[in-house]
Amino acid sequence: MTLPEILTKAASFVAIIAFGYVLRQSGFFKEKDFYFLTKIVLKITLPAAIVYNFSSMEIDVSMLAICLFGLGGGLLYIAVAWLVNARKSAKRKAFDVVNLPGYNIGNFTMPFIQGFLGPTGFAATSLFDTGNAFVCLGGSYSLAGFLLGEGEKRSVKDLIKPLIRSVPFDAYIIMTILTLAHIRLPQIAVSFAETIAGANAFMALLMVGVGFQLKVNRENLAAIFRILGLRYAMAIIFSVLWYRFAPFSLEVRQALAILAFAPIATAAPAFTGNLNLDTGLSSVINSISVILSVVLITITLALIL
Repeated sequence: MTLPEILTKAASFVAIIAFGYVLRQSGFFKEKDFYFLTKIVLKITLPAAIVYNFSSMEIDVSMLAICLFGLGGGLLYIAVAWLVNARKSAKRKAFDVVNLPGYNIGNFTMPFIQGFLGPTGFAATSLFDTGNAFVCLGGSYSLAGFLLGEGEKRSVKDLIKPLIRSVPFDAYIIMTILTLAHIRLPQIAVSFAETIAGANAFMALLMVGVGFQLKVNRENLAAIFRILGLRYAMAIIFSVLWYRFAPFSLEVRQALAILAFAPIATAAPAFTGNLNLDTGLSSVINSISVILSVVLITITLALIL
């Protein structure tokens, strides 16, 4: 793929995000509509994309190791959040533990993978997100609650429950098992999933635009620079190492290089609110990470494709 083609396609993705933001600012979409769009993406279009793409691929057992990249990357971010705040308050440490780790794969990075890489890249992304889910859908939240003195309210059940209730996570697990067992779905089911999956990229990026927030207070600048500086400095290191040294095929390594720059997980602001921390700051950090990720993913695509 040539550089103009990469830039054109990336620009179209950015245009959809901008379109969603303009529609929200003009009043076409309300705040509640963001959560409605999220439900459509997470419970309908993304699972359909997972079903369709897995139905047209073969995966080797060795590829299951990709799950460890998603899990390990998240755990390293948690460790860094813990270390840099070792002498800070429990609230600041808990805030960073929730808002530094976790990757926004299904709602943001997956459309890039769908647009630029083939089924193998999609499979790698799905396996990566399976490992990532343990961190961004419960792990970091449970640890932050423990840091705030609420550890007795968290249990293994509390950690596992969000995973089981996550339709994309269930789809990843089921389709991975079926693919490894060489069990194929009926063609009518695959065709049905294909039709719905075609809407996933547009719906996911539109949703990101509708939920975009950028109201920055001066007193929050230090926290914004701290978290995003750590996040993307580590992301650059991960991207280079995974692309150069991961023991997989080129297309898998290309996917990993892109995934390293995925934005912060969309669940972070919600978990931040549940812990009675600064939800507004979390939302701003989340939105700025989308901008940075668009730029860095586009640069990465231009370098590796």
